[in-house]
Amino acid sequence: MLFRPCIDLHNGQVKQIVGSSITAESDHVVENFVSAHDSAYYANLFKEKQITGGHVIMLGPGNELAAMEALKAYPGGLQVGGGIRPENAADFLEAGASHVIVTSYIFHDGKLDEDRLRKINEAVGKERLVIDLSCTYHDGKWFVATDRWTKRSSFEVNAENLEMLAAFCDEFLIHAVDVEGKRNGIQEELVSHLAAHMPIPATYAGGIRSLDDIDLFRQLTDDRMCYTIGSALDLFGGDIPLEAVENKEKS
Repeated sequence: MLFRPCIDLHNGQVKQIVGSSITAESDHVVENFVSAHDSAYYANLFKEKQITGGHVIMLGPGNELAAMEALKAYPGGLQVGGGIRPENAADFLEAGASHVIVTSYIFHDGKLDEDRLRKINEAVGKERLVIDLSCTYHDGKWFVATDRWTKRSSFEVNAENLEMLAAFCDEFLIHAVDVEGKRNGIQEELVSHLAAHMPIPATYAGGIRSLDDIDLFRQLTDDRMCYTIGSALDLFGGDIPLEAVENKEKS
C-alpha cells in the first residue's frame, strides 16, 4: 500500500497544524484540526485496517506519553519521530515502534553532523532508522530545513546526498515544508526531483488535498514512493474519505 497514515501530536493531543507555524519563541500554532480522540484511537483504527508504515510525530515536548500509547496499541505498525536521540530511541522501539525517525538530531548548526548520524545508526541499526528530510526550496535547489523548519541548512537534497544517507537508514520521510499543512496541492517539482533520485523507500508528506492530487503524485513518482495525508483526510476534519483512499489503493 502506498498510503501511509500519520498521527501528529502537539501538547499531548492529536492535531493537524501548519508545521511552519511552530516556533521556539511562541506556543501559538496554526491548527487545522484538534481531535477529540486520543492517539491510541487512531493507532487501533490503522491496526484494524492493516495499514502499516505510518508515523507518529511528536511536535515539541509533552507528547511522549501519547506517542507511547499509540505504539503500544499498534506494535510494529508505526514509526515515531520528534526529539529522538540515541539515549531514548530504545525506549520507543521497545514500546512497539517499527522505526525511529530523526531529523534535528543529525542536522544542527546549519549542516549535517556525521558523528551524530553514525551514533544514531549504531544505536538502533540501519534497518530501524528513518531519516526525515524536511525540504525547502532556494535558488533552484532543495535544502533540508531544521529547527522546527525555521532555518535552512546547507545540506542539499540531491542524488549524491540521498545515496550517502541511504547507507545509514532504511527509509526516508520527506516533508515539503513550503506546502505542508496548507492543502494547496503537492509540491510537484520536489516530488519529481525525489522520484528521479530516490535510492530507498520514501514517504512524502505535504499538500495533498484531493483524490486527484493522489493520482498526480502516483503519476509523477510512477508508484515508486509512498504518501501520507494529514488535514485533508476525513479522520482529521478534511474532505478525503479514508475509505476512498483505500479503494484507490486497490485499483
